[in-house]
Amino acid sequence: MDDTSDAARPPRIRAPRPTREWTPAPPKSAKRIALMAILAAVLVIGVGLFTAATVSDGLASVGFDESWATYGLYGVVAAFLLLFVPAFKGYSGASKADRLVGIDIAEARAETAAARESAWVALGYTVAAAIVLIFGLFLVANEVAVGKTFFNFELIFETFHLVGAAFWMNVEIFVIAEILVLVWGLLIAVARLAPGKAGAPVRLIATAYVDLFRGLPAIIAIYLVGFGLPLTDLPVLRDMTPTMFAILALTLTYGAYVSEVYRSGIESVHWSQTAAARSLGFSHLQTLRFVVVPQAVRRIIPPLLNDFISLQKDTALVSVIGTVDAFNQAKIVASNHFNLSSVTTVAVLFVLITIPQARLVDKLIERDQKRMRAGG
Repeated sequence: MDDTSDAARPPRIRAPRPTREWTPAPPKSAKRIALMAILAAVLVIGVGLFTAATVSDGLASVGFDESWATYGLYGVVAAFLLLFVPAFKGYSGASKADRLVGIDIAEARAETAAARESAWVALGYTVAAAIVLIFGLFLVANEVAVGKTFFNFELIFETFHLVGAAFWMNVEIFVIAEILVLVWGLLIAVARLAPGKAGAPVRLIATAYVDLFRGLPAIIAIYLVGFGLPLTDLPVLRDMTPTMFAILALTLTYGAYVSEVYRSGIESVHWSQTAAARSLGFSHLQTLRFVVVPQAVRRIIPPLLNDFISLQKDTALVSVIGTVDAFNQAKIVASNHFNLSSVTTVAVLFVLITIPQARLVDKLIERDQKRMRAGG
């Protein structure tokens, strides 16, 4: 029997465990995505050559002088060769990254990221080019049936002065309607925010109006106002023209939408602004006029412009009550020539006045976001 106590035993010394050095995982090679980009560029160029030949034959079949068009089409296809620049750049960068894996892992990661970015750039532009080519094939399908129906340039040039002159009616309608909507929408918004029990009936009526006209399609409102009110033979209404009825209907319809935009802007102003104004002796209307509304309007300019873009497009609906606007004039031309190219002219005119406003809205939103980030 061993009488040696545990306390007398020497401590057991354990050998240190061997430490494992951590090595970062190598980046995943970008060669596959780069090869996909190269293959996609090859396919797009092949489809481009087929599309150019098909479009050229389609133009020749309708008696169009296709010589300059052919050069232009093949020039576009030649421009697609630029897709190989980022694709080969991506493949070259991926190959360099693979060589650097065993030498400098950080540099290999950077080269792989750059190669993958170049490959995705090539793929992105390849998809865009493919969409353009598909649209070109769509235009010349069935012996250029689509092109002849919607893009008869001879008819477009011949009737442009008629459609363009009628388009000024649309411009007149939406300019006047936008001014009236700004005023009317603000009045409705203020009515919906009427304070206290005394303002309850006003709030109820304003809410009912907004719910009604937000749920009512614009074309129905125009139809009811344009054909219904003249039948009443009231002293003022019987002297109004179809254009005036169209402006009235659009004002009533979009006044409901704009009033909600105003209301959201007013309610976004911090309550302390109202409290401070009322503590200085301002009345409710004075607080709205001098403190709240000026701040709210600056915040709601982008959504207001979006509503006005919709209003401009909806001026084409006034044709249902007989107003000779651009769309109505285009329909007359289309019925006479059995061709919709004049309607394409109207579409282009609306797009031309809408795109600058859409870009302006984007700029305003971007400016507000920068201002908020700077303030934060």
